[in-house]
Amino acid sequence: MENGDNKKDKKQILLRLSPSLWKELAAWAEDDFRSINGQIEYLLSECVKQRRKK
Repeated sequence: MENGDNKKDKKQILLRLSPSLWKELAAWAEDDFRSINGQIEYLLSECVKQRRKK
């Protein structure tokens, strides 16, 4: 993420997930003490970091 990102700069998207994926993400988020939205954002950020390393 670029420097200067904060909550008011965040973009909103509509994301459709299967019920089974939602359930898995919800359980994972709970294990990591995050909201589902926070977990999705974390996972996407980690994927972007890994992609940049390649």
